[in-house]
This record gives sequence, C-alpha cells and structure tokens, in this order.
Amino acid sequence: MASPAYLTTMPLHAITEVYGEDGLRKRFALEVARFPAPDRERLDEALALAAQLHRDDRRVREPYLNHLLRVAIRIMSHYGVDDVDVIVAALLHDAVEDHPDELGGDTEAALAELSRRFNPRVAGLVRAVTNPEYDPERDRHEQYRAHVAASLDRHPWARVIKVSDFTDNGVGVIHTTGPKMRSSATKYRPLVPVFRDLVSRPDTPLSGNAKSHIMDQLDLAETRFAAILDDPGSAPDVS
Repeated sequence: MASPAYLTTMPLHAITEVYGEDGLRKRFALEVARFPAPDRERLDEALALAAQLHRDDRRVREPYLNHLLRVAIRIMSHYGVDDVDVIVAALLHDAVEDHPDELGGDTEAALAELSRRFNPRVAGLVRAVTNPEYDPERDRHEQYRAHVAASLDRHPWARVIKVSDFTDNGVGVIHTTGPKMRSSATKYRPLVPVFRDLVSRPDTPLSGNAKSHIMDQLDLAETRFAAILDDPGSAPDVS
C-alpha cells in the first residue's frame, strides 16, 4: 500500500485501479481522520452498513462499494464538504433504491430505518437521490433525467451528492467496458447541462473553487460521452 502522503495525491480512479477497495478505504480513513470521534463513529457506521448492503453488488469489474467510497471521498476531498450528514448520505445514496428489503421492506420503511439509525436529514437526502418507480410504458432514461432535474431543484445539498455520483459515472465511463459504456453515455450525456445549471446556482452550498472543479469534471465527462457516442466502432447500445 502507498504511503498516506502519496495516496492523498492520487486520482480516485487511479487508487481503484492500483489498490482496489483497500486503497479507497484507506483514503476514506485519511479524509475522516480530521473529524471528532463521534462524527468518525457515524461515518464508520455508515460505511459498515453500505458494505453490508452492497456486499454482493458489482459495477462491471469492481465491487459496488468502490463507487460509494469514491462519491463520499470526492465530496470531502475535492468539494471541501465537512457536513457529516451529507457524507453519510453519500455512502448510502443507493441503499434504499437497491436494498429496501434489507432495510425493512419497501422504500418508506427503508427510509424510516435510515432516519432511525442516523437522523431524518440523512434519510431526506437519500430520498432526494433515490429513483422512483418508473412507468414501463415510457422511456426509462427520460424519466430518470426528469426525476433528477425536479428532485435536485428542491434540494441543494442533495445536488452535492448527486453531482459526485454523476461525475464518478461520467468521468469514470472510460473505466467501463462492453455495451455498458455506450449505454451509460446515452443515459448521462443529456444531464451534463442540467448539472452545469444546478451547480452554478447561488444556493448550491459549495465554494467557488469547488464549483469550478466540478465544471471542469463535467466538461471532461461531456468530452468522453461524445467520443463514445460518436465512435461507430464502440459497443452497441443494448439498454
């Protein structure tokens, strides 16, 4: 494993490629070391719950937990956010959508369990980034994009979680293989201008430097989406 000083200089996807989940866990621990003990305990509890719920989940070539760790680390390291509720919700942002049964049953029961374990604000943030049931008669990607725009319009702090999730998927699309690469580009590319607008709003609770960093990441994601979709030799979209 790299030294702490070296690990904190590495891009998150580079840590993933070289050191895997262990490296991301170590980077997470380095980020949360500055928090007081009660906050570290809450963050460790959230990470343990995320690891338990997503223990069998994978994203193409990696454990799903890697994605959740990158989303949370990015919020702390690149966005300068120390709000523990936001970081907890980032670690658990897919918990209700993917594993409601393990949290107590349906969506509402799962959110109630997060509220009990953490607090109502954490549950509210997770609710804001959880996809609803979609109409099977309508285009799923279009419904997803409409939900994201409407939900984040009302929840400034949820924007912080979702834009980290989005850039992890967008900038990280080159780490995806096979048909999933083109499917992801098709799904996410129309959201780039939506996130540019949301991030630039005065009520989005991030510093100017953080917003500038995110805009650069959105530009990079757009470039990669375009390259994938404009390449006739890329994998077909089978979504």
